[in-house]
Amino acid sequence: MLVDDEQSIRDMLDLYLRLSGHTMALAADGREAREKLKTTPVDIALLDIMMPGEDGFSLARAFLDKQIPVLFLTAKTALPDRVRGLRMGAEDYILKPFEPEELLARIDVILRRFQPRVFSQDGITVDYDARAVFLDGEPVTLTAMEFDLLSLLTKNAGAALSREKMLAAVWGWEFMGETRTVDVHVQRLRAKLGAETIETVYKYGYRWIGRQGA
Repeated sequence: MLVDDEQSIRDMLDLYLRLSGHTMALAADGREAREKLKTTPVDIALLDIMMPGEDGFSLARAFLDKQIPVLFLTAKTALPDRVRGLRMGAEDYILKPFEPEELLARIDVILRRFQPRVFSQDGITVDYDARAVFLDGEPVTLTAMEFDLLSLLTKNAGAALSREKMLAAVWGWEFMGETRTVDVHVQRLRAKLGAETIETVYKYGYRWIGRQGA
């Protein structure tokens, strides 16, 4: 989730991070962020410090209390402000103006530390580090692309992912193929793990729901 009162920054980072395979939730202030946090799964919070109403330091508590890592985006250069953010539990900060590539690198480092290394649900286990998959204890053979797609789906379990996002995250945003590529690989995963595990979101994409009732 990105919380920043500057529309231009929200638009720029929303586009850049989506093209890099991230799913974005945007908020212009603390009130909007708190409302979205009630219903939106969040892996990391990118918070501006100086905003109308509630500032980033205060808002950060709402995320930190839920064990969601915080990265501050700030124009503040005073050392006490940077130290305050780190001491309250923030993972990192980046000073405005910044290069999107640097922000993306910092996000990736933080997410690698916080994301679970093993997913287990309804008899399906995905070991992200070992790139191994098990169905009811038995190994399942997947191609590299099938595993990457399964990893994306399970790390975002319950969330609807567009075909375009899946292409960008697994094949790279510069990939020139068609969204049919995603459909083919989803069908292969269904054949190996169960047809009910991946739900089709009409005219949009797919979501991981697991083996219902298993």
